[in-house]
Amino acid sequence: MTSEDEHEDGNEDAARRGGRRRGLLKAAGIALAGVLVLSAAGASWAYWQLNHNIKSVDINSALGDDRPARVVSTPSVSASAAATPLPSGALNILVLGSDSRSGKANARLGGGSSSGARSDTAMVVHIDEGRTTATVVSIPRDTLVTRPSCPTSSGGTTSVAYHAMFNSAYSVGGPVCAVKTVESLTDVRMDHYIEIDFSGFADLVDALGGVTVTTDEDIDDDKSHLHLTAGEHHLDGTKALALARTRHGVGDGSDLGRIGLQQKLVKALLQQIASTDLLTDPTKLYKVANAVTGSLTTDTGLDSLGELMKLGQSLKGLSSEDVKTAMMPVVTAPSDHNRVVANEPEASELWASLK
Repeated sequence: MTSEDEHEDGNEDAARRGGRRRGLLKAAGIALAGVLVLSAAGASWAYWQLNHNIKSVDINSALGDDRPARVVSTPSVSASAAATPLPSGALNILVLGSDSRSGKANARLGGGSSSGARSDTAMVVHIDEGRTTATVVSIPRDTLVTRPSCPTSSGGTTSVAYHAMFNSAYSVGGPVCAVKTVESLTDVRMDHYIEIDFSGFADLVDALGGVTVTTDEDIDDDKSHLHLTAGEHHLDGTKALALARTRHGVGDGSDLGRIGLQQKLVKALLQQIASTDLLTDPTKLYKVANAVTGSLTTDTGLDSLGELMKLGQSLKGLSSEDVKTAMMPVVTAPSDHNRVVANEPEASELWASLK
């Protein structure tokens, strides 16, 4: 074989090797593109699913302008003109815990035997200007109030009710009437509404790996299926839900004793979220996000994953240590020793501090 033949053979081998490399690179490129497409499709599906989970109520349209004035906040200032600043103004959010008491599954969770859903927990969450401190004020469900006339979904209105139990507002008029009643009671505008389903709350606790709560006394409540000795406990979703519901095993068996436990549970949940690095575990992040969105009903201002994420990002400087808890000052109702009424002027002074 001449040198010229050898040179030609070498060129052919090099061409074949180059072709194989190009084929491999092309195959790898196709595979990588496929992975990226599938990943994008998965992310898109996850976003759609989480967004689709959220239920909403158009409270602003239902209530119109006959409401307390909005708090005027100082506009946010961004360090970069190109960046969109996160909101930093003061907010008041009505958070309701709605509790379904029907069904065998719910009965196993200590939900009792009555049917339907009720607003067992009501908290006004006031976030201060700058969003680094907050106050959570609980309203006892057994408080007697003047329940205002509320619009109904059928186009009518409910009648004004005097000396009505606070949680009856949700029963007769849903979220719209709950907001209307809170605003009537407090003279404070609710900027947002968030309703958390208690069963979904249990799923959230499980997705986070449980919460740690310290109880000051033994709890022995057959109705909520909760039996705890005084001290520190790491609770799964079922036991955390039982703690949120229990009332017969603490204090005098009234709603007032339960409020203290629920406030501890809220702070424990905030601490667990802060201590869990969800960004390094996409599977766990999705489980938590799915549990959160699947248990929420919001006003239309928070009814998308994007709006909820923006709210969460604006609160990144808020730690559980910066959240104060309180209960609306109440006294025993003169007409019924099993009910309470707002203790004035202390109650009005507390609500005025949140404006």
